Amino acid sequence: MNPDVKLVIFDLDGVLTDGSIRINDDGVESKTFSVRDGYGIRQLLRCGIEVAVISARHSPAAELRLQDLGVRHIYLACGNKKQAYNRLLQVCSLSAEQVAYMGDDMPDREVMRLVGLPCAPADACAEIKRAASWVSSAPGGRGAARELCEKILKQQALWDGADGDP
Repeated sequence: MNPDVKLVIFDLDGVLTDGSIRINDDGVESKTFSVRDGYGIRQLLRCGIEVAVISARHSPAAELRLQDLGVRHIYLACGNKKQAYNRLLQVCSLSAEQVAYMGDDMPDREVMRLVGLPCAPADACAEIKRAASWVSSAPGGRGAARELCEKILKQQALWDGADGDP
């Protein structure tokens, strides 16, 4: 694991959620997020590590949750993940080696090939798990993001289980 990670990018569906899309009779979409994943994200931010989300889908529910967590770099309805990734490198003034990316399916593979630390949740598709340098023991939406956050912070001697509401 790269000890110099300064930016962690997550895909949304299948990574920060379990990949389910719930739509009620009125056409309103909802998603379920793990508070443990949220705690991990807040700890990254508290320790000065940037967090971003790049997703091909637009989701008002996700946008609200990410804003509540303090995530500033939110790319939803993103047709070109590589373009968003390159923009993030510029905005954050980072090199590819300083970036971790967690994805779960084929649209994530191109960016995963570019970053210093490509990661996947336990239930990612086989091709993505093969492309990953690190695979969590937890599935997407059920602790995979938290596991990555904690691993990075421990590697950098920044994890202390500090306070912060998820």
